[in-house]
Amino acid sequence: MYSLFSNFKFFLLGLVAVTFSMSATAEDLTPDVLVKTTTQDVTTILKRDKAVYANDTQKLYALIDAKVLPHFDFNHMTMLAVGRYWRQATPAQQQALAKEFRTLLVRTYANALAAFNNQVIEFKPFSMAEGATDATVQTQVKQPGAQPIPIDYSMEKTPAGWKVYDVAIDGVSLVMNYRGSFGEEIRKNGVDSLIKTLATKNQQNHPETATSK
Repeated sequence: MYSLFSNFKFFLLGLVAVTFSMSATAEDLTPDVLVKTTTQDVTTILKRDKAVYANDTQKLYALIDAKVLPHFDFNHMTMLAVGRYWRQATPAQQQALAKEFRTLLVRTYANALAAFNNQVIEFKPFSMAEGATDATVQTQVKQPGAQPIPIDYSMEKTPAGWKVYDVAIDGVSLVMNYRGSFGEEIRKNGVDSLIKTLATKNQQNHPETATSK
């Protein structure tokens, strides 16, 4: 199976740090404030109800639906991950790719929540030019007995507020890492094969179907 499925350790830790709440004022917040305040909300929930979420996958999915999905630009992430092959895909194939990639990240995020063990998230000083529509929020995850893991979030300003379109773990871009494996599969077997591979992997990871929007 492709390397994109085999090494999620840093990504799992990173996603815990960037969970977003559906606050009515979220679209008015700067990227760093949005990440900081909502990180506190989520870590509080995890510490309080860890056993509940660890034993109930559907509740995990519901938490992700409420806190994460509205603030990630999955279409943009999928387009970047597929690269030049995105333009070769039909609209129906693009929609299917985005759906399966989204599901893959949701499944992965569920694992991250279940595995959360009070890691400490630190935020580096943030600056952004006035009127900027693209920004990077830099953080690091600290764990006992290990080197801090730097995690950077690429975010863009949209009419609905700031959204994440890439995550870099220790300098390695998530979407660029996927691009190599996605491109290899498409070159060998076509877009439909990648869609099928993603769908199969998603089903293997969790037989029950997560809510899709």
